[in-house]
Amino acid sequence: MPEAEGGPEMLSLSELARRVVAEGIEQRMSHQRVSQLSREDPAFPPIVQIGRSKAVDWRLAAPYFRKRIKRQGKRTDLQAEGGTDG
Repeated sequence: MPEAEGGPEMLSLSELARRVVAEGIEQRMSHQRVSQLSREDPAFPPIVQIGRSKAVDWRLAAPYFRKRIKRQGKRTDLQAEGGTDG
């Protein structure tokens, strides 16, 4: 993990979610979504266990969230009865 001057800026997953919104990277982000991304996305920055909490270095997480391609869920409520998109 590359470290810039001053060392890492470790944030809990909850604080990471708040920071992503505060920095204007995302309009909404929950700690549950951050946790899901940490489990499912191999590109997610390394997680460090600190006591009972998981933490991520903000200096690695910020570029990850800025570059992340968002894949919105498919709206099934807009599908026609026959199962084709309308």
